[in-house]
Amino acid sequence: MVSPIIVKKKINSFNDTIIVNGDKSLSIRWALLASQAKGKSRAYNLLRSLDVLNTLNCLKKLGVKVKLNKEYCEIVSNGLNSFKIKKKITLNAGNSGTLGRLILGLLVHNRSKVKIIGDKSLSKRDFSRVIFPLRKFGAKFNYKSNYNLPVEVIGTLNAKPIKYNETRGSAQCKSSVMLAALNTKGETVIKAKKSRDHTEILLRYLKIPLIVKKNKKFDLIKIKGEKQFKGFNYNVPSDISSSAFFIVLTLLSKNSKLTIKNVNINPTRTGVIKILKKMGANIRFKNKKKYMGELVSDITIKSTKKIKPINCPSNLNSQAIDEFLLIFLVAAKAKGVSYFKNLAELNEKESPRLKLGSKFLNLMGIKTKLTSSSIKIYGNPDLIINNKIEIRNYLKDHRIFMMGMIAALSFGGYWKLYDPDSIQTSFPSFLELIKKIKKSNK
Repeated sequence: MVSPIIVKKKINSFNDTIIVNGDKSLSIRWALLASQAKGKSRAYNLLRSLDVLNTLNCLKKLGVKVKLNKEYCEIVSNGLNSFKIKKKITLNAGNSGTLGRLILGLLVHNRSKVKIIGDKSLSKRDFSRVIFPLRKFGAKFNYKSNYNLPVEVIGTLNAKPIKYNETRGSAQCKSSVMLAALNTKGETVIKAKKSRDHTEILLRYLKIPLIVKKNKKFDLIKIKGEKQFKGFNYNVPSDISSSAFFIVLTLLSKNSKLTIKNVNINPTRTGVIKILKKMGANIRFKNKKKYMGELVSDITIKSTKKIKPINCPSNLNSQAIDEFLLIFLVAAKAKGVSYFKNLAELNEKESPRLKLGSKFLNLMGIKTKLTSSSIKIYGNPDLIINNKIEIRNYLKDHRIFMMGMIAALSFGGYWKLYDPDSIQTSFPSFLELIKKIKKSNK
C-alpha cells in the first residue's frame, strides 16, 4: 500500500508556465482507431496513464502490433476488422469506462468470445448503455444481472447498420456505436444528445464517410462503414480535464498567475471554463489554432478576488462532467449559494462523485444540500481550514485525490490524502507539476 500524502500548509503566490499530460480521451481514441487503420500510425505526447497503457495492452492481446518508447507510440495494423483473437481471451479495461465501452464497439464483428473485465470501480458501472445498441448490430452479450463487468461479447459476421437514439449525452455510448459502424456495411444513423465530439472529429480527419447535422439539443450523425483508412500520425494536445486542477489552484490562490501550454479546448470540453467565468474567473485563451480538427490554445489564469455563486445552467453539464468536483471547490469560496442540477450522471463515474463531493465539502466546513441529482453549496468567501482532514475510502478515484490536494493547498489545514497512486489512471505527472509550481513561489 502506498503511503498517504500529508499537506500541512497553503501554497504561496506563484507565477509559472506548465505543460500537462496529453489528453486522455484523444489518446485512447487514437489507439483504437489506429488499430483499424491500414499500415503504421504514430502518436507523440501520448498520455502514459494506466487507462491508456491498458488500452495498448488490450490491443496487443487482440493481435495488434504496438511499440512504445520515450518519444512515441507506434501501432501497425492490417486494417478494419483485422484482430487476431485467440479462444477464451480476456481484456482488462482497468479503471477506464472509455476503454471498456469503446472497445466493445470494435468487437461486434469478431466471432470469438471475448471477456471484458475491470477494477472494483469500473465493475460497478453500467454497461447496458452500450450493450443495448450494440446488440442491434447482431452481437451477443453475457453479463451480470445489473449489466456490470465482467461482460462477454460474441460478435457476428453479418452485422447490419442500425438507428440509435442516444439520450444520455454520453460520448462513450455514441463513440462505441460509431466504432461498430466502421466495420458495418451500410449507413448507421445516430441521434445523439450533445456530448464530446472527439470521435467525429477524428473520423472526419481520416475521411470516413460521415455526416453530422447539428441541432440545438442533439446531433444527427450518419456514418457509412467498410471504408478503409490509412495509418496516421498524431501529436496529442494537453488534457483540459487535467489542466482544470491547476486552473482552480490558481483561481483560489492569492496574487498568482499561471499559463498552461497547448491545451485541447474543444467546445464540447470547455464547460468548466464557461462555468468558472460566470463565477468571475479571470481566464484567457492565447495562441489559438486548429490541429487535425481540434481547437488548441494556451490558457492563462489569474487569481480571482471575488468568486460569485452560480445557478449553473444544466446545458453545460455534459461539457464539464469530469470537472464538477473542482467547480464545487470554487463554489465553496463564493459569497452566496450555488446550485447545480441534473447531475445524476456524476454518480455513474469512477465513484459516486456527487455524493462524495458533498461529503468532501462538509469535511471542509461547507454546508450542502444534496438530492439524487442536485447539490446546493453554501459558500464561505472567508473559509480558512485549521483542523485535520482525512480523505480515504473513495474507490481510489483519481479526481477525488487530486481535488483533495488542490483543496489542501488552497484552504490550508492538515490533510492526509490516501491512494496517491490513483493519479496513474489519468495524470501521472500531477504531483511533479505541483512541486514545480511550489518552487516558483514568490
